[in-house]
Amino acid sequence: MAATLKLLKPLKYQTFCSSFVYSTTQSVAYWNMGKSRWIGGQDPLEHSSSSHPARNVKNFSTIFAQRVITSSSALGDLEFSKASSAKSSTLLPGSLSAVSVNEEDVEVFDSFAGTRVFLQLRPEYQLHSYNRCETCQTLSVSEGKLILHKVTVYQNNLQPEVISDYFCKLSSLPSEQHPVLLSSASFALLCQLSVKNIQLFHVPDLIRILKAFVDLGIPSSHPMLHVYESRFCHQVWEMSRDQLLLVADLWRNLGHKVPRFLKIFFSYLNLHWKDLSLSQLIHLIYIIGESRQVPQDLMQKLESLILKYIDSINLEEVGTICLGFFKSSSSLSEFVMRKIGDVACADMQHLSNHALVHILKMFRFTHVDHVNFMKQFGEIAPQRIPSLGVQGVMHLTLTCSALRFLDERVMNAVAASLPPRVAHCRSKDVAKILWSFGTLNYKPPNTEEFYSSLINEIHRKMPEFNQYPEHLLTCLLGLAFSEYFPTELINVALSPGFVRLAQERSKFELSKELYTLDGTVDIECPDYRGNRLSSHLQQEVSTRLWNLARKDMTSKPEFLEALYLLETMLGGPQYIKHHMILPHTRSSDLEVQLDANMKPLPFNSEVTPTEDVAKLRLKNVGVSLTDDLMNQLLKGKARRYFQGKIESETGQLSIELGKNAATLLDGSPCNVTDRLGNISMAGLCTVDHGQAPVVKLAIQLTNKNQYCYGSRDLLGLHSMKRRQLVRVGYHVVELFHWEWLPLLKRTRLEKLAYLHEKVFTPVF
Repeated sequence: MAATLKLLKPLKYQTFCSSFVYSTTQSVAYWNMGKSRWIGGQDPLEHSSSSHPARNVKNFSTIFAQRVITSSSALGDLEFSKASSAKSSTLLPGSLSAVSVNEEDVEVFDSFAGTRVFLQLRPEYQLHSYNRCETCQTLSVSEGKLILHKVTVYQNNLQPEVISDYFCKLSSLPSEQHPVLLSSASFALLCQLSVKNIQLFHVPDLIRILKAFVDLGIPSSHPMLHVYESRFCHQVWEMSRDQLLLVADLWRNLGHKVPRFLKIFFSYLNLHWKDLSLSQLIHLIYIIGESRQVPQDLMQKLESLILKYIDSINLEEVGTICLGFFKSSSSLSEFVMRKIGDVACADMQHLSNHALVHILKMFRFTHVDHVNFMKQFGEIAPQRIPSLGVQGVMHLTLTCSALRFLDERVMNAVAASLPPRVAHCRSKDVAKILWSFGTLNYKPPNTEEFYSSLINEIHRKMPEFNQYPEHLLTCLLGLAFSEYFPTELINVALSPGFVRLAQERSKFELSKELYTLDGTVDIECPDYRGNRLSSHLQQEVSTRLWNLARKDMTSKPEFLEALYLLETMLGGPQYIKHHMILPHTRSSDLEVQLDANMKPLPFNSEVTPTEDVAKLRLKNVGVSLTDDLMNQLLKGKARRYFQGKIESETGQLSIELGKNAATLLDGSPCNVTDRLGNISMAGLCTVDHGQAPVVKLAIQLTNKNQYCYGSRDLLGLHSMKRRQLVRVGYHVVELFHWEWLPLLKRTRLEKLAYLHEKVFTPVF
C-alpha cells in the first residue's frame, strides 16, 4: 500500500487514502443536486455529444481531478438548497447567512421530495423505486481505503461482479466522505474500469452501480452516464417491468435525462401496458411527468388503466396522476376527470396541499367544470392558503381564473395572505396572480394594499422580468382589466427595446399582448405621453386579429342568424357593419348608427357604394323597376303598390311584427307603427349621407365564456372592452346568450321583435 501511495502522489490529486479527514472537505467542490451543475463553474463536458459515448470516457482521472477546488474561498459561492437549510441551521464558514426557517417554512418546499410522497404509501413501490433512506451498513474509512487500494493493484484482473460490489460498498461510506471519494484518482480508475467492462455486466449489476451513482451524487452531466444509458437501452427488452421502472427512477434521482432509454421503454410498454399493476401504473405516470416526454397513444392506454384502478387509488396517487399528465401536456377525458373529482370530493379534508394543487392544475388544463369539487374547494381553500407557498397560491388562483370560477372567500384569502410574503413571489407568480384577479374582474377588500404591494414587487424584480418579458405584459394586462395603469412600467413595456426583447427572447408570440396594452393606454390614459407601438406593428396585429375574429364569428350559427335578421330589419347590409370597433380588445362588433329620429343610417360604404344606395334599397325589398311601376309612382300610387308587394312576400310582416313589437316595446317613446314602417320602407327613405349619427350602437353577441361561471358577471377583458366602447362614444347593446340562444328555436317574427327592441329602445 505504501508503494501504491507513493505512485499516486505525483499525480497531484487529493488522494482518498491521504485525506480521509473531515477538514479536507472544505477544499473540494460540493455538488448541488438541486442545481445540477458543479459549484464554481459549468462542467465543460456537459454538452458533449452523446452519440459517441466512448469519446467521453478516456481519462476519468483527469475528469474527476477537474472537479477539485483547492481554494478555500470557493466556499463563499456555495449554494445550499432550501431543503438543506431547513434541516440544519449550522452553516459552513463563508457560506450564505442563515435565515430563520421558522418564519419561512411555508415557502420552503423540496419539489423533488414533495412529488415522491406517494412512494411511501404502498409497500409495492419498494420493488421498483429508489429510496434514499434505505438502511444499509455503513462502510468504515479504513475499509474504503482498502477497496481503493485493491482497485489500483488489481485493476487488470477485476471481474464485473467485483467492480459492481466495490461501487455498492463505497456508496455506503459516510456522506461527508463522498466529495473526497469523487475527487480520488482511484475512484476515477474504478469508473474507467466499469466503462471498459460494461458489456460484461448483467442487469442486476448495472442497477447496483446506478444505485451507487445516486448514493454518491455523481454529477448528472458526467459523460460516463451516457455510456450507461446506451447499455441500458440495449437491455430494455431483457428487463422486467419492475427493473425498468427502477432504472428510470434512478435516472430521475441522478437528474440525468435519458430520452433514448425512455423512448425504448415506452415502446416496450405499448405492448405490455395491460400487465401494469396499480403501483407500477402510478409510478410510470410520475416518471412520464418528470421526463416531459411520452407518445400520446400510450397515454390513452394508461387512461383506461386509471379507470380500471380508480376505486383503489388513494388521494396522494390521484395528485400524482394529475401532475404526471399535466407535466407531459397529456389530456384526460372529461369522464376520467369527473371520476377523479369524485374521488377527491369523497375525502377532500384529508387531501394534502400538494395533491390539491396538482388536481387543480389538471382541471385547469382540461377545462372540466366539476361543480361539486369546486364548491368543496371553495370551502377548504381559505383555511389552506396561509399554509401554502406562494407558488401553490399562484396555481390555485390561476385555476380559478381559467375555470372562470369566482369564489370571493378564496380570492379574499389570497389577497390577504400575499402582501406580507410578496418578496417570495417569482415574476411568474406576480404575473399569474394579477392576471387571475383581473380576469375574474374582482377587487378584494384590501384592494389598495394588495395591488400596491404587487406593483412595487414588479419594480423590484425588473431584471427578472427582462428575462421573461411575457410576465411583465401579463402583469400589465391584468392590472388594466382592474383599471390600474402604472405608467412607468407601461412606458418600459412599450419601449422599442422591450418590444424587441419580447419578440426575440420570449418563447411566446407577444405581439397581441403588446397591441392590447397599447390600445388600452390610448383610450384609458389620455394624459400618457410615453412610448407607443409603431404604426406598422399596430396595423399588422390588427389585421391578424380581425382575420381570427371574423373566422370565429362567421362559424357560429347564432351570430349569422343575428346578422341576417338585423340586415333584414334595418333594410340591408349598408345599415350594419361587422368589424372590430376596438381591435385591441380581440373581439368583433356589429355596429349600427341611428339619426336624431332613431332611424338607421346607411353608413357601411364597404358593402354599399354611395351612388348605388337607392338601387340596393329597392332591391332589398324585392321590387323591380319596371315601366309600369314608374308610371304608378308618378301617379302617386307608389305607397299602396309597394306595401301590397311587401305583404304578399312576407305574409303581412308589418302587421304581425307590429303586434309582437307592440307587446315587447310597451311604453316605448317611439310609435311602433312608425318603427315597423322603418323596417319595411327603409329602402324608400331619403338619407343625407353627410348626416352625423346621434347614436352609435356596438351590438355584442355574448357567450357563456365571457362571464364568471354560473353568473352574469363579465370577465375582465370583456368588461374592459365595454368600458372603453363607452369612452369612445358608443352605446353597448347586449344580445345576451341566455336570451338569444333559446330564441333561435322560436319564430322568425319573435326574433325580429326581440332585435327591434334591442336596437330601437332608448336607454338614455
